[in-house]
Amino acid sequence: MVQFEKGGQIAWFHDEGHSAGFFHTYDRLQVGGDGDAPRKIHVFLPREYETVVDEYPVIYMNDGDTAFFRGGAIGQSWWTGETLGELYKRNAIARVIVVAIYALNRDREYTHEPAVPRWIRQVDCCGVEAYTQYLADALKPFIDRSYRTIPDPRQTTIMGSSHGGLAAFYSACRRPDAFGNAAALSPSFWVGLDTGTDTFLPLHKSSLLELTAPTLGDRDRRPRLWLDWGLRKDEGFHNWFIENNTVKRGREMAELLREQFGYVLGRDLWTYEDPEGEHSEESWARRLPLVLQALYGNGDRP
Repeated sequence: MVQFEKGGQIAWFHDEGHSAGFFHTYDRLQVGGDGDAPRKIHVFLPREYETVVDEYPVIYMNDGDTAFFRGGAIGQSWWTGETLGELYKRNAIARVIVVAIYALNRDREYTHEPAVPRWIRQVDCCGVEAYTQYLADALKPFIDRSYRTIPDPRQTTIMGSSHGGLAAFYSACRRPDAFGNAAALSPSFWVGLDTGTDTFLPLHKSSLLELTAPTLGDRDRRPRLWLDWGLRKDEGFHNWFIENNTVKRGREMAELLREQFGYVLGRDLWTYEDPEGEHSEESWARRLPLVLQALYGNGDRP
């Protein structure tokens, strides 16, 4: 690995042999913004970045520790580098820059309500607004200054899964001036609403909809959205509870987007139900090509 400085930040160049590109990794990126603290990110650049003077769309990925390498609670990965390589080989999508963002505290940064009610136990929560402003006002400007990006929000995507998917949806709806697309895989729309077998509120009465409805109702500014979930209910708590609630609330959200806000499937909304999908990086990795082709496809979109 080779160390260098960019925009006043120390980074490492490393090439893991992906046909799709190579990495600039910042171990302690600190670029200001609300609650700024040193944070690790990977910037994955197209293979031809240093030889072709092009500008590129940007995808920001939450839970950056699992985007390219094994990580997270169960040591799985999205294998984003391999997926991009296969799609580029088929000329299926445009070249993109990917920014994989490590969480400092995902329970806090990715939620707007406690995932578990406080009368059950105390949990970190409710920092997604500050995280959103950090992304839009500090990280994105740094990336746009430091790399040849297309800064237009229509060419900028925020992506994540589970709580990271909830945060992606929230960020795009709160800051459509920064993020014109959001991909929320198995998103935790149930946070603040469902605990065990209890259901407290319909989604349309939730604080999430209260905070995001102004943007969702603005057809000139609202983001394009990808939502998906898996249908496996066996193999442990993450499936029979979390993914089960994800399916219920995901379907509810998709219906609200169509019926209340006028989203149109295949135009500004894509939904996908994975019959074998679980609440795991392995399942999200399998669906990643569909997401990328929907948002950045060169041909017919799924």
